[in-house]
Amino acid sequence: MTRRFLFLLGSSRADGNTELLARRAAEQLPGDVEQQWIDLAAHPLPDFEDLRHDSDFTRPTDGNTGLLFDATTTATDIVIASPLYWYSVSAHTKRYLDHWAGWLRIPGVDFRATMAGRTLWGVTALADHEPVVADPLIGTLNNSAAYLKMRFGGVLLGNGSKPGDVLTDAEALTRAKTFFQQEAPLARFAFEED
Repeated sequence: MTRRFLFLLGSSRADGNTELLARRAAEQLPGDVEQQWIDLAAHPLPDFEDLRHDSDFTRPTDGNTGLLFDATTTATDIVIASPLYWYSVSAHTKRYLDHWAGWLRIPGVDFRATMAGRTLWGVTALADHEPVVADPLIGTLNNSAAYLKMRFGGVLLGNGSKPGDVLTDAEALTRAKTFFQQEAPLARFAFEED
């Protein structure tokens, strides 16, 4: 299968530090790798309503939900580019991930089997100089991947608060050059690890 990257921009700010870092990493992908970029703020999803015990789910075909469902299920690699907001993913990103719960219940789709073996990546910019504060964000992405039996390529961290700050983070820019070249292992929950 030809690799197809879906970049989901979760920031409330256009051209923010996280997006700049994600674009730097994406520049390193081979030219034959398809890239689709979707700004979640420009393509908002409705709040997720948990109807798993009350209603039948149907495959979304219209609007932003249909767009994101199709983009997600046709991607080999999904990149969550979310700034670190209150130590986790942004509200736009969390709402997108919440919709996965509904997609798991669409008859005839088998979302879990569709996503198994694909790769989830993360890119984030944080204002703190201690990368450990991003652990909740990393855990959210890793555990989401583990639940769906996806691969997890980890999270590319960059430092920046004011617009453009991340472009002065030499270490992050160096990591961006090879970030998508690494082999992504099968995601595992912490209790499964040796």
